Amino acid sequence: MKFKTTADIPVPSDPLEQVIGQDEAVRVAKTACSQRRHLLLVGPPGIGKSMIAQAIAYRLPKPTEEISVLHNPENPERPTIEVRSSTEIEKERKLVKAAEAAKLIDPSEAPAMVAERLGFRCRFCGSPSKHSERACPSCGREKTDMFSPYPNIFIGARPQASPERVHTTRITDGEREEVVIYERTGEKIRVLDQSVLEKIDAIKRKLPRRVIVPLERKTFVTASGASETELLGDVRHDPYGGHAQVGTLPYMRVVPGAIHEAHQGVLFIDELSALAYVQRFLLTAMQEKKFPIVGRNPQSAGASVRVEEVPCDFVLAAASNINDLKMILPPLRSRIVGNGYELLLETTMPDTPANQEKVARFVAQEIRKDGKIPHASAAAVERLIDEARKKAKEFDNTDNALSLRFRELSGIVRLAGDNAIGNGEKTIEEGNVEDAARRGRSIEQQLRDKYGSLWKAGESENVSAPKDAKRSEIS
Repeated sequence: MKFKTTADIPVPSDPLEQVIGQDEAVRVAKTACSQRRHLLLVGPPGIGKSMIAQAIAYRLPKPTEEISVLHNPENPERPTIEVRSSTEIEKERKLVKAAEAAKLIDPSEAPAMVAERLGFRCRFCGSPSKHSERACPSCGREKTDMFSPYPNIFIGARPQASPERVHTTRITDGEREEVVIYERTGEKIRVLDQSVLEKIDAIKRKLPRRVIVPLERKTFVTASGASETELLGDVRHDPYGGHAQVGTLPYMRVVPGAIHEAHQGVLFIDELSALAYVQRFLLTAMQEKKFPIVGRNPQSAGASVRVEEVPCDFVLAAASNINDLKMILPPLRSRIVGNGYELLLETTMPDTPANQEKVARFVAQEIRKDGKIPHASAAAVERLIDEARKKAKEFDNTDNALSLRFRELSGIVRLAGDNAIGNGEKTIEEGNVEDAARRGRSIEQQLRDKYGSLWKAGESENVSAPKDAKRSEIS
């Protein structure tokens, strides 16, 4: 080892470059990123399937579309979908910002009532002051005292904080009354007159809208073991049936599914076969890139609501164990192969100096990810490499190889780090790794070491006491 501790080992910033021993899978994953192809990663647990999926999402560009549900006045139970680009959203934000950029005035220029309500003027002596000053510097009274003509009645009442905004009216030159909003901004007051409010309303007052997939969102969505509702979306129940006066309108009760939240991103499903019959909906969403959101409980008021053509253009990164392949629907695998790749991941790599350095880098990565354990010495890393050799022999019956089942190795690293902290050591040493490897054995291995075989361990629970011992206990 050409380092003193794992703190000296550089770690790549790109998550895809942190994947170790899966060179072919990494190469295909890079292609899947650039071409937006689906992936089915096959292999035993703990060899980096989920890490590859997360790395794909890291490389995808940021989403450029926002999905909203619009109220449909003619048929409220059939809300419509609006997809807005980042350019349109930014343009609207600038217009709102420009409209709200009204002139700022000094509190002394505002009407006395407004200055008092916003906390810039004492209501007792009329002296001006800063909003940050709770008491009037002239008379010493609390500016936030309750506004009441009978203060003696409200003894012990809590002071009320001054509001952020004050709504009032004024008469313009044309003797027309208009609404004016005075808004506190620091130690100044922003004035929003009728013309400014009309501009803002012109931008915001369209059909009522509810954003269900915002522009600023993660590009990696996990749906492992998701139910039909979690994966495909739903419409919440309203006990008032969505009545306009007392209930909640249907468009406000629409809940997106994971396939919609993963729009322009990666939808990761570990143990794909666990979705069972829901797989048939997933393959439709993959092919059409749009999937409706409907109420899925027939006893709910949301069952009559349906939102058509909700976008769900995602990259599917699915994982499966080898024994579960037969439980994945053939049409779904066909969709993946037709626009993507099926990859069988490696479980071992040759025991070479270059690959030993990769295992050392893996140890450094895990220690940095954990953040609670110290770095490992070179001798400790050598001992961990020995464990990788043993696991290659134990799980894959392969000589001169290093195991890529890094989840088991990761457990040893963390347990060794906890041992080092418990012993007050500044680095993980070889003895810590040996103790962690001994204590980190599977329960099956512990039973074999104690009883000789799993069969004997099972028999030990069924052995009854001798008859003579039973008679003596009775007597």
